[in-house]
Amino acid sequence: KLCEGILNILEKDTKTSCQVACLEALRILSRDKKVLVPVTTKRNMQILMRLAKLDTVEDPLERVSEFPVIVEALKCLCNIVFNSAVAQKLSLELNLAAMLCNLLEKCKDQQFADDIKCFDLRLLFLLSLLHTDIRSQLRQELQGVQVLTQALESSLSVRWTEKYKAAEDRDRPPLSLQETDCAIEALKALFNVTLDSWNVHSETESHQFRYMAAILRHCLLTTGPTEDKTEELHSNAINLLSNVPVSCLDVLISPSSQEETDIKYNGMNMGAIQILLDFMEKRIDKGSSYREGLTPVLSLLTECCRTHRNIRKFIKAQVLPPLRDVSNRPEVGTTVRNKLVRLMTHVDLGVKQIAAEFLFVLCKERVDSLLKYTGYGNAAGLLAARGLLAGGRGDHWYSDDEDTDTEEYKSAKPNINLITGHLEEPMPNPMDEMTEEQKEYEAMKLVNMFDKLSRDELIKPMGVRPDGTMAPLEEAVSQYHTNKQDSSDSD
Repeated sequence: KLCEGILNILEKDTKTSCQVACLEALRILSRDKKVLVPVTTKRNMQILMRLAKLDTVEDPLERVSEFPVIVEALKCLCNIVFNSAVAQKLSLELNLAAMLCNLLEKCKDQQFADDIKCFDLRLLFLLSLLHTDIRSQLRQELQGVQVLTQALESSLSVRWTEKYKAAEDRDRPPLSLQETDCAIEALKALFNVTLDSWNVHSETESHQFRYMAAILRHCLLTTGPTEDKTEELHSNAINLLSNVPVSCLDVLISPSSQEETDIKYNGMNMGAIQILLDFMEKRIDKGSSYREGLTPVLSLLTECCRTHRNIRKFIKAQVLPPLRDVSNRPEVGTTVRNKLVRLMTHVDLGVKQIAAEFLFVLCKERVDSLLKYTGYGNAAGLLAARGLLAGGRGDHWYSDDEDTDTEEYKSAKPNINLITGHLEEPMPNPMDEMTEEQKEYEAMKLVNMFDKLSRDELIKPMGVRPDGTMAPLEEAVSQYHTNKQDSSDSD
C-alpha cells in the first residue's frame, strides 16, 4: 500500500523536494523483494523512467535543480531491476537500455551530471548482467561498446598524443571518488557487453578494441583516491582486458620516448605490464580468493606472453631470472617464482592449472626449461594433463633465442635432484652393506606391498606411453614392446 501510495504521488506534478523524499523512501523499500509486486508494472516503471528523464529523447539536461530527482529515480530503478525478474523483462519491452544510452550522451558535456552518469552506467551494467537479450541489443543495435568506451574515456579524462597512446602526466592528481566510481561502472558494463569477443572479424572492430585497450592501459597507470579504490579500478580493467582479442593487446606496450622515465625493455615502455605484475604478486600475497582475484590477471599475462615476444621476455626476466642459488627447493622462498611454484600444487584445480600454464609459457613451452625452474614434482600435474611426461614441448611456436645458464647453475647441475628441483647432498646408499639375499628379500617385500595395494584397488599402477600420456602400467608396457618390435630391422 505504501509503495502504491508513493507512486500515485510521483505520478502527479509535485515539488522537487517532495519527489526526492518519495523516491528516497521508495529506494529503501525497493531493497525488499516482497514489496516489489506493485512496483513492477508497466505503468509504475514508466513513472520512474519519466522522473529519470529517460522518456525525453530530444530535451537536454538543463535544469540542475532536477538532477537529485533523476539520480534518486535511477537508484530506484537499479534496485528494482536487480531484485525483480519481472522488471528485467519489462526493461526489454520498454527499451530501457536505448534510453539509458541516450541519457549517457546527454551527460557528456554537462556539468554536475557525474552522479547521473554513474547510476546510468550502473543500471546498464545490471541490465547487461541479468538479461542476455539486452546484452545482445547493446552490442549489436545500440553500439554499446562505443558508447561505453566513450563514457570510460570521459571519466578518466584521457588526452591522446598518438593514435593509440594516451598522454602520461606524472604530476596529475589521483582521480576523485566520483570519477573512479564512474570508471568502475563503465568497466563492468563493458565487460558484460564484450563477452565472447575473442574473434575480430573486421577492421572497425579491431580499431575499437585497440582503442579500448589503449584506454585500459591509461587506466592501469592511473590511481584512485585510496589504495582500495585503485585496486578495484585496476581489477575491473584487468577483467575487461581479458575480453580484448589478444592480437589487440600490443597497444599495452609502446615505443618509449626520451623524456619518459618509465620501465623500459627493448626500447618499449613497459609501465602497464609492470602494474599487472605488481597486481598479480599482491593478489598472491593476499592468500585467499585466488579463483576470483588471481586467475584473471594470470590468464591475461599468459596470453600476452604467448603472443607478444617483448612482453614475454620482460616478464621472464623478472619472474624467472637466470638460476644462481639452487640450494633451496623452488617452492621455498619469497620471490615471485617461489610464490608461483607453490601455486602449482594448490588445492584449487583452476588456480594450479593457470599458474603452471603461465610458467610453462614463460619457458616457451619447453619441458626441460620448466623442470629446471620448478622441479619434476611440481610440474607433474601440468605435464600429465598436456601429455608431456616423456619430455618435449607444447604446441605453440616461439622464437629461437636460447636460455643462458649461469656458471653457478652449470656447476651445481649434476647434483640437482630432478624431482625436487634443488641441490641435495649425496645420500649414503642403504643397500651398500646388504647381502644379495637381503636385497632380494626387500625387493620381494616391496613387490608384495604394491601387489596388495593394487588388488585392493587402493592404488592403480600407471606408466607413461611413448607419446607422453599416462596409461595403466600393463597398457604402457605393451605399447613400448609393440613400438620396439615395429622399429626392429630383423626378420
